[in-house]
Amino acid sequence: MISLPRLLALAEDHRDALDAPVAPVRLGDVDVDTDAHPVVMGTINLSRDSTYRDSVATSTESAVRRGRLLVAQGADLVDLGAESTNGPAARVDADRQAELMVPVVKQLAADGLVVSAETYDAELAAACLEAGARVVNYTGRAADADLFATVADHDATLVLCWIAGDDARDVSDAPRAEDPMPGYLAHFTERVAAARAAGVRHLVIDPGLGLYYGNLTDPETRIDYQTRVMLRTFELRALGLPVCHALPHAFDLFQEEYRSAEPFFAVLARLAGTAMFRTHEVPTVRAALTAMQRL
Repeated sequence: MISLPRLLALAEDHRDALDAPVAPVRLGDVDVDTDAHPVVMGTINLSRDSTYRDSVATSTESAVRRGRLLVAQGADLVDLGAESTNGPAARVDADRQAELMVPVVKQLAADGLVVSAETYDAELAAACLEAGARVVNYTGRAADADLFATVADHDATLVLCWIAGDDARDVSDAPRAEDPMPGYLAHFTERVAAARAAGVRHLVIDPGLGLYYGNLTDPETRIDYQTRVMLRTFELRALGLPVCHALPHAFDLFQEEYRSAEPFFAVLARLAGTAMFRTHEVPTVRAALTAMQRL
């Protein structure tokens, strides 16, 4: 059970990390102090395989309309993807993803919205950046060298996800050790150093809790693990970088009230020092985070 005594004990065990300062998040040409203003990333899925049906856009027009709506509802940026990261989902080649994503990026960027491109392909990232995206939500690892160089060339922001294999579709296991945090810290320390060596200036790290893992297929096991890691987010602040979380859906836990899940986990993530919140439920997540700041 989540309780104040347990949260207090967790905080006291890692007090230095809890108070560690982190760099701002660069959104377009603006640096955001996320301790003062948590960043909300609204989700647009161009894949019909996405499990969160409310986020699926079936055309360029509907995707653009959703992007505008998400920003009006409180999103600081919109994250656009064209291939589901779910293990059983169909693969979509990079050319087809570009056909779907680039027209949407162009229109939303022309409207002045900050657009993030979710991909593990360096060429697709380049196409989206050329079209006006300012953030790459990188769900791969095999393309590190090329993708880091591309992001650096555009002086874009890189959201660097924890990935065990080549990419999010290369089904692997989450680091379910008794204490997974040293593994996360080592992973990000190495890859952040490589990104910076390649010239990437603006970085956010993401433990990848929203991705598909072979050892987290049981819904109860998955949400327990996501919650445990999320409540220890502040330990990653020791790296000096803002942390992003894809907020859990927890369909089995919340059942018909599933739309309440992401706002609930946003509160837990914020208590633990999360800077950026990737969500399908922008207005309620923004309202919850605003209330936390106000109170």
